[in-house]
Amino acid sequence: MVDAPPLRDIACFALVARHRSFSRAAAGLGMSQPAVSQAVARLERTLALRLFDRTSRDVQLTDAGRALLHHAEAVLDQAAAFTAEAARLAVPSTPGIRLAYAPLVGGFAARVARRLAARKPAVDVELRPAGWQAATHELTHSLSSAALMNTPFPAGCASSARFHVPLTHLAVPSADPLSSAARVALAQVPSLLLPRGLRPAPTAPADRPADRSTDQSAYRSMDRSATRSAAARSAATGPLRLAPEAVDDPLAAIDLVAAGRGALPVPQLVVDTVRRPDVRFVPLVDTGLRLTFGLVWPPERPSEDLMALVQAAQEVLRR
Repeated sequence: MVDAPPLRDIACFALVARHRSFSRAAAGLGMSQPAVSQAVARLERTLALRLFDRTSRDVQLTDAGRALLHHAEAVLDQAAAFTAEAARLAVPSTPGIRLAYAPLVGGFAARVARRLAARKPAVDVELRPAGWQAATHELTHSLSSAALMNTPFPAGCASSARFHVPLTHLAVPSADPLSSAARVALAQVPSLLLPRGLRPAPTAPADRPADRSTDQSAYRSMDRSATRSAAARSAATGPLRLAPEAVDDPLAAIDLVAAGRGALPVPQLVVDTVRRPDVRFVPLVDTGLRLTFGLVWPPERPSEDLMALVQAAQEVLRR
């Protein structure tokens, strides 16, 4: 390896070149003027090049000095970046995880984050709101450590802390004739937006164990079953027209309702939080409609922080 000039000498050269003055460079570096002059002279001897033309009144770069100046500045920038990164690595990193969550269960995500912040040692949780498709993308591309999302869960992922959110009302446009009804059945709806993962409450057998991962195709089958169930209830009045795409985020889909794209089954939480003049919430006659949510994470070996997240979610559910 060729011996490189000291960074201090290169820094003196670059600052003298910038100020066209040894005295101003010395002031900027907190050095004496003779020390700066000596550093530049030492660099010139090392390189066997003259970098400045000096007179009693002026300091000018030589052709060689001008050619080397941008290289000197690049070296100094890289050295500064190296030092900054080393300082960052020297500080122990704070434990933390990224949690994608469906906005519909944001309150649950917040309680889990607060519980982790209160434990010792604390675990910092970065909350990232995400609908079903966005949460799936976050997990499959390792952008989030875990996700609070509704079924169907991404294939191969582990899951825990499942819970159900009943759908108690139907969101309809304010101008829709159903908006003035005391109660409404799905069979009365000419066009229906279905939340992804919607399925009727189970009868027998009971739900699968909460801590076992579930194949995506099984939940797709449940989606189809829910669609057939809704369609069967409408048989007496004619076929039920379903939106072509499943709704990933019922909160965001209220805009679709207002635009007349269809009616949307929603939980009580949406009724309590959404206030807008162009949408009405009518109680549903149909019982047993619900969305199933759970904490989901990739199949790789989970970290200690992720296991703490799973435990916190289970504890919040038990409270």
